[in-house]
Amino acid sequence: MRSLRQGSAVDRPRTGRWRRHLLRGIAVVVVLLVLSSVPWLWTTFGAHGHTYGEADAPAADVVIVLGTAVTADGRQPGERLAGRLETAAELVRTGRARVVLVSGDGGGASGDEPTVMTAYLTETLGVDPRRVVADPFGLDTYDSCIRAKDVYGVQRALVVTQSYHLSRAVTLCRHLGLDVDGVTARCDGCGPGLLARKAVRDYFASGKAAWDAVRGRPPAVRSSENPAVRDALSS
Repeated sequence: MRSLRQGSAVDRPRTGRWRRHLLRGIAVVVVLLVLSSVPWLWTTFGAHGHTYGEADAPAADVVIVLGTAVTADGRQPGERLAGRLETAAELVRTGRARVVLVSGDGGGASGDEPTVMTAYLTETLGVDPRRVVADPFGLDTYDSCIRAKDVYGVQRALVVTQSYHLSRAVTLCRHLGLDVDGVTARCDGCGPGLLARKAVRDYFASGKAAWDAVRGRPPAVRSSENPAVRDALSS
């Protein structure tokens, strides 16, 4: 009986230590989750009141279409990119935008995004080629925003991308000095699974967006001022 009582007394401190370690672990996880949520909250609240559907989008001289993957043969836009371009073309057709600035990676692994975007707008969707300007160095959302302002002189614009990406794009552009409103792009091939995966990816991408904004990162490619958007507006 004495040995049993002694064993119970030994077990109690071990159990207490295990519980303390568990609580500390839970506390660390909670703190990490809260900290990782701060950038996402910044992008979400930063875009509040500045996102619209295609039907109720406001007017602006310029609509910026953010690039994403093209098809494997490099000749056509992927489903998500096609949806963005179709939305932009509709904004031009209905008079809510005059010039389309397609901004993407002109030399990336996915292909020449701006060239594909331009061809789809002009050859498939019937947008006047004089209304389309291509930026081949919009290597990510941050670069697309800062180059639209600093290189192409855009001050007021609509920015078009899918719903999971829209708040981050709008918040970054506005932080960088662009007066933008976001328009949710069409996404006919976007099922619930894809949208969920992209939303999770964008949740974590908001951390990089916030870090880039805080440190004032310059664009990956520096260019002199380009009058192409101004010329397109005056043509």
